[in-house]
Amino acid sequence: MSTDWYGNPFLDKWAETSTQMVENAIAANRAAVEAWSVPADDTGTETPPLDRIEPAGDLPEWHAEMSAEDPTEVSVGDSFTFTKTISDGDVKSFAAASGDTNPLHLDEEYGSKTRFKGRIAHGTLVGGLISAALARVPGLVIYLSQDLEFLGPVRIDDRVSAKCEIVEDLGDDQYRLRTRVLNGEDVAIDGEAVILIDDEPDE
Repeated sequence: MSTDWYGNPFLDKWAETSTQMVENAIAANRAAVEAWSVPADDTGTETPPLDRIEPAGDLPEWHAEMSAEDPTEVSVGDSFTFTKTISDGDVKSFAAASGDTNPLHLDEEYGSKTRFKGRIAHGTLVGGLISAALARVPGLVIYLSQDLEFLGPVRIDDRVSAKCEIVEDLGDDQYRLRTRVLNGEDVAIDGEAVILIDDEPDE
């Protein structure tokens, strides 16, 4: 029997079949990539949240509310709420920005072996939604203090709401607030903040 590659019917068929398998795999991969892409604009490409951020702006996937008789001033009893879904991208971006690469936040298998039975978002990331709610307070808000008590985990794809209520006017444009982050009906974070409200700078 000849060992020559050329003209061997068996080897010719094997090469043809292998080529078809590779081409089919490439086609399947292209189809999967197209299926996973979520168009968000007219170009058919998804625009990441980071590229859509504007000063004092909101994104369609966020929700903000203010409860106040006068939207230009604040008083005791006024409340401010900010709601968003915590995404995998949020968690990874926070890990990169903060340096907190605890596998509890980044590795599902690792997280599944902990008391949480899966990955959870960074507590400070979730607590940051309180700052987002305070960004909706009229005027230039400056944090003076924030106490936080972490009461329950927030997982990837949980939609959570930060609620801040002014409970005391401390004078000199300073206010004490009750601050909470709710995960459904559960309180994930409870706390208290003191803020200073300055006038907005002249444009």
